[in-house]
Amino acid sequence: MNRSAEVTRNTLETQITVRVNLDGSGKAMFQTGLPFLDHMLDQVARHGLIDLEINAKGDLHIDAHHTAEDIGITLGQAVAKAVGDKKGLRRYGHAYVPLDEALSRVVIDLSGRPGLEYHIEFTRARIGDFDVDLFREFFQGLVNHAGMTLHIDNLRGINAHHQAETVFKAFGRALRMALEIDPRMGDAMPSTKGSL
Repeated sequence: MNRSAEVTRNTLETQITVRVNLDGSGKAMFQTGLPFLDHMLDQVARHGLIDLEINAKGDLHIDAHHTAEDIGITLGQAVAKAVGDKKGLRRYGHAYVPLDEALSRVVIDLSGRPGLEYHIEFTRARIGDFDVDLFREFFQGLVNHAGMTLHIDNLRGINAHHQAETVFKAFGRALRMALEIDPRMGDAMPSTKGSL
């Protein structure tokens, strides 16, 4: 089974290529122009055991909104393409991840239905040069195009960097669980509907 994909998205605002291997070892390479988002995506790759390469050029002279959102869209498309027909998948994943005083919970259903419940009250508006509002845009783009239901809850935190890092680490761990092949499932579809 080769669960790898490459997707390119070109618009007047961004040019993005994402390569993903869902059965990787956590290797990552990013060139997005958004160093803090790169740091968060590295958490997803490392803790999700996903090989992930993202090259993005966006209209950062305006702001980071289009680039962050379109990275989410393109990553979502690549995950959907790589996961294939979803036969034998665990489908559901969840994780709690702490970092010092911060704690986040992420729950995923690879349902085929996009849905985002996003509950983070960041303690400041920016982490370095990165606008924390753009995390929601990234995840909304991702769930819309991956066809996943995603619940994100930051349960506590004082340091905004810690809050963000626990969310992305938990997302990586939950995604890893949801993407695992369940040997007891065989090639069955993890749905009573017979499709996802």
